[in-house]
Amino acid sequence: MIRLRCATGNAGKLGEFRLAARAPNAGPAVAIELLPGFHELPPCVETGATFEENASIKARHYGRYAPGLLFADDSGLEVEALAGAPGVYSARFSGPQATAESNNLLLLDKLRGEANRAARFVCALALVEGERSLGVWRGEVEGVILDEPHGAGGFGYDPLFYCPELGCTFGEAGEERKFAVSHRGRAMRAMLEALPAI
Repeated sequence: MIRLRCATGNAGKLGEFRLAARAPNAGPAVAIELLPGFHELPPCVETGATFEENASIKARHYGRYAPGLLFADDSGLEVEALAGAPGVYSARFSGPQATAESNNLLLLDKLRGEANRAARFVCALALVEGERSLGVWRGEVEGVILDEPHGAGGFGYDPLFYCPELGCTFGEAGEERKFAVSHRGRAMRAMLEALPAI
């Protein structure tokens, strides 16, 4: 059994990571645990310009507090008509006190009247042992931003993100259906497949 510590304050993300580890053909047996005392540790300042940079910064920051392997992610939404925004600022798109609701409302406001609604979700996962980097994996999924939210599932921008592969928004898809095609699912599966060689 490989034990992976995860550095995230997002319960939704942690649940999705654990879902990947339980999936059939996920590779070696893996237990994913929240880094003990995560919420009491000094917060990481994300200064990267890309998802990969931020994931690596977070993993190295929290890796100092973890016995063994630890991974961190950075993920977000890139909207074509907004030149890739909100991008690495997805979680705080509407300001320092941003919520999922305020972020979604701002996104809809910025896209009002815009014909091009193409978007993608991106996730980068960085794995470390202490502060030593062991790799970074990226996952993407293409979709379209709708004019209004659909579905109460998922989190963040999920109710606005229509995924053609599923024929519904991430907010309407169940956990397992979403994770089968999602950016986070793809990045996580790639990392798990690489573990035996690390």
